[in-house]
Amino acid sequence: MRLLYIIFFILFAAVALAQNKEQTLADVRQDLTILYIEMLKLKRELSTTGAASPQVITSGSSLARLEAIEIELQRLIAQTEELQYQVDRVVRDGTSRIENLEFRLVELEGGDVSNISETTTLGTLVELEGAIESSIDKVTSEPELAVGEKADFDAASDALANGEYELATDLFQRFSNTYPDSPLNAKALLSRGIAFEELGELKSAARAFLNSYTDFPESGVAPEVMFRLGQTLVDLGQIDAGCQILSQVQIRFPEAQETVLALDAMNDLQCQ
Repeated sequence: MRLLYIIFFILFAAVALAQNKEQTLADVRQDLTILYIEMLKLKRELSTTGAASPQVITSGSSLARLEAIEIELQRLIAQTEELQYQVDRVVRDGTSRIENLEFRLVELEGGDVSNISETTTLGTLVELEGAIESSIDKVTSEPELAVGEKADFDAASDALANGEYELATDLFQRFSNTYPDSPLNAKALLSRGIAFEELGELKSAARAFLNSYTDFPESGVAPEVMFRLGQTLVDLGQIDAGCQILSQVQIRFPEAQETVLALDAMNDLQCQ
């Protein structure tokens, strides 16, 4: 969340300078900080304390052992219920704050707040339609794509390769809108950001890279996305923010080739 705050601050800093706005990015910063602290508290709650395991009586009569087990179960149930309450509270509060942040950011950008989609509850799992089939004989190396999906993606990629950058940004945007659940969307956002870079529209490029990473943090192109995001922030003059993003490449993807590039860039920038 801290990194997202930094990025949000950079991308929307120009708008926050408007003096007639009641809500400023300082408010956004405060809410993000509070939310980040709450999530850290929740993370600590879900982490083991390293305390010794409960000592259950293993000697004595059967009745005594059963009573000891019952007492321990009651203690664990009470502790579980308390943790569940804390988790639910963080989820409710976090979801509410994110909804508020989305509203403020759209308002600060001058967008239409009526078009804001409903915020997904924190921790919500995506329900899969139908049972998950497992078969040793069924091995697929390529993700299943909709009719025309691969052709549309290839057309956008060809435009990028041929130097038709404006066309590429439009085609990749159209692809993401047409196939919102496509497994190629992470790469589509990355490619769109690259096209914006070639056009010199660094702010739009940073936004595309940010969307790719936040929506698909575990994708195959995530290391490149994070590296390019850090580099773009540096090119925008946000050296500290860029250094922090670049440092995360090594932490998140230590085996990726982008880690070497990120370390070299950090050395050149003399990142602290």
